[in-house]
Amino acid sequence: MHTQVNRKAKRRRIRHRIRKDVEGTAARPRLAVHRTLKHIYAQAIDDEQGRTLAFASTRDAQVRTAVDTGSNVEAAKQVGKAIADKLKEAGVETIVFDRGGF
Repeated sequence: MHTQVNRKAKRRRIRHRIRKDVEGTAARPRLAVHRTLKHIYAQAIDDEQGRTLAFASTRDAQVRTAVDTGSNVEAAKQVGKAIADKLKEAGVETIVFDRGGF
Protein backbone atom coordinates (compact mmCIF):
# COMPACT_ATOMS: atom_id res chain seq x y z
CA MET A 1 0.00 0.00 0.00
CA HIS A 2 2.83 2.37 0.86
CA THR A 3 4.38 2.02 -2.59
CA GLN A 4 1.10 2.86 -4.33
CA VAL A 5 0.66 6.08 -2.35
CA ASN A 6 4.17 7.19 -3.29
CA ARG A 7 3.57 6.29 -6.93
CA LYS A 8 0.36 8.34 -7.03
CA ALA A 9 2.05 11.29 -5.33
CA LYS A 10 4.95 11.14 -7.77
CA ARG A 11 2.58 11.04 -10.76
CA ARG A 12 0.66 14.01 -9.33
CA ARG A 13 3.89 16.05 -8.93
CA ILE A 14 4.89 15.30 -12.53
CA ARG A 15 1.44 16.25 -13.81
CA HIS A 16 1.46 19.58 -11.94
CA ARG A 17 4.96 20.39 -13.16
CA ILE A 18 3.82 19.91 -16.77
CA ARG A 19 0.52 21.77 -16.31
CA LYS A 20 2.18 24.97 -15.07
CA ASP A 21 3.68 25.36 -18.58
CA VAL A 22 0.81 23.95 -20.68
CA GLU A 23 -2.32 26.10 -20.79
CA GLY A 24 -5.16 26.01 -23.28
CA THR A 25 -7.02 28.99 -24.70
CA ALA A 26 -10.11 29.24 -26.90
CA ALA A 27 -7.92 29.72 -30.00
CA ARG A 28 -5.42 27.03 -28.98
CA PRO A 29 -7.01 24.53 -26.56
CA ARG A 30 -5.19 21.95 -24.48
CA LEU A 31 -5.65 18.41 -25.78
CA ALA A 32 -5.75 16.00 -22.85
CA VAL A 33 -5.61 12.28 -23.67
CA HIS A 34 -6.42 9.52 -21.19
CA ARG A 35 -5.93 5.82 -21.90
CA THR A 36 -7.32 2.93 -19.90
CA LEU A 37 -6.99 -0.76 -20.59
CA LYS A 38 -10.32 -0.74 -22.45
CA HIS A 39 -10.78 2.77 -23.91
CA ILE A 40 -9.06 5.95 -25.12
CA TYR A 41 -10.48 9.39 -24.30
CA ALA A 42 -9.46 12.79 -25.69
CA GLN A 43 -10.80 16.23 -24.87
CA ALA A 44 -9.88 19.75 -25.94
CA ILE A 45 -10.04 22.17 -22.99
CA ASP A 46 -10.16 25.97 -22.83
CA ASP A 47 -8.46 26.64 -19.47
CA GLU A 48 -9.30 30.35 -19.48
CA GLN A 49 -13.05 29.69 -19.33
CA GLY A 50 -12.74 26.24 -17.76
CA ARG A 51 -14.81 24.42 -20.38
CA THR A 52 -14.41 21.49 -22.76
CA LEU A 53 -14.59 22.47 -26.44
CA ALA A 54 -14.64 18.97 -27.95
CA PHE A 55 -14.61 15.39 -26.72
CA ALA A 56 -14.05 12.02 -28.41
CA SER A 57 -13.51 8.48 -27.17
CA THR A 58 -13.71 4.87 -28.23
CA ARG A 59 -17.09 4.74 -26.46
CA ASP A 60 -18.63 7.10 -29.05
CA ALA A 61 -20.90 5.37 -31.55
CA GLN A 62 -19.02 6.68 -34.62
CA VAL A 63 -15.66 5.41 -33.34
CA ARG A 64 -17.00 2.16 -31.88
CA THR A 65 -18.24 0.99 -35.26
CA ALA A 66 -14.84 1.66 -36.88
CA VAL A 67 -12.68 -0.36 -34.45
CA ASP A 68 -12.71 -3.85 -32.98
CA THR A 69 -11.17 -3.06 -29.61
CA GLY A 70 -11.01 0.20 -27.74
CA SER A 71 -7.35 0.44 -26.75
CA ASN A 72 -4.98 -0.18 -29.63
CA VAL A 73 -3.21 1.97 -32.22
CA GLU A 74 -6.10 1.82 -34.69
CA ALA A 75 -8.53 2.96 -32.00
CA ALA A 76 -6.20 5.86 -31.13
CA LYS A 77 -6.12 6.91 -34.79
CA GLN A 78 -9.91 6.86 -34.98
CA VAL A 79 -10.26 8.92 -31.78
CA GLY A 80 -7.70 11.39 -33.16
CA LYS A 81 -9.64 11.75 -36.40
CA ALA A 82 -12.93 12.19 -34.53
CA ILE A 83 -11.64 14.94 -32.25
CA ALA A 84 -9.84 16.65 -35.15
CA ASP A 85 -13.11 16.77 -37.09
CA LYS A 86 -14.96 18.23 -34.10
CA LEU A 87 -12.27 20.86 -33.54
CA LYS A 88 -12.27 21.88 -37.20
CA GLU A 89 -16.04 22.34 -37.02
CA ALA A 90 -15.46 24.61 -34.00
CA GLY A 91 -12.89 26.62 -35.99
CA VAL A 92 -9.80 25.45 -34.08
CA GLU A 93 -6.67 24.87 -36.16
CA THR A 94 -3.93 24.39 -33.51
CA ILE A 95 -3.77 22.74 -30.09
CA VAL A 96 -1.40 22.31 -27.16
CA PHE A 97 -0.80 18.66 -26.30
CA ASP A 98 -1.00 17.77 -22.62
CA ARG A 99 0.76 14.45 -22.10
CA GLY A 100 -0.72 14.14 -18.61
CA GLY A 101 2.50 13.10 -16.89
CA PHE A 102 3.26 10.18 -19.20
